[in-house]
Amino acid sequence: RKDIFFSLCKSIIGQQISVAAANSVFLKFKKRCKNKINAKTVITLSFAQLKSCGLSKQKVKGIQSLAKQILDKSFNPRIISKMSDEDAIMYLSQLRQIGRWSAEMILLFTYNRSNIWPVQDIGLLRAISKNYNKEYLPPENYVKLLNKRFSPYCSVATWYLWRSIDPEPIQY
Repeated sequence: RKDIFFSLCKSIIGQQISVAAANSVFLKFKKRCKNKINAKTVITLSFAQLKSCGLSKQKVKGIQSLAKQILDKSFNPRIISKMSDEDAIMYLSQLRQIGRWSAEMILLFTYNRSNIWPVQDIGLLRAISKNYNKEYLPPENYVKLLNKRFSPYCSVATWYLWRSIDPEPIQY
């Protein structure tokens, strides 16, 4: 998906809840936005309207802040494609409710970056444990070794490792 606002909203909504719960909340959010998930639509919605979708207070604040920053141009997603992976992660992580893991998912799924190795991702760590006969959590030095081995195609390795433990493709 190429729409950064959509992807960031979906990422914020899905944080720390099950996939089923995230999908349910996202459908309510999408309906509230009248299928137009963009900063101009979201900025017109009140805190209560957003909260009624099933969003926590922090998630509402994160989505409202994102819409404001897109509209006032204090956040410029166009420059991300010109940044290194690490610079892009730092830039995205300045947004409210977006940490390193969320930034990595955005780079992986929205920007199709080829060398993302999300070492905080539970699914990736579980897949490494399963496929390389390591205990869970796999040793940090082993995860770093795999990072070097798969570079510059860590994103592809990540995707295959995820699929090895869950046949459903992940989408953001």
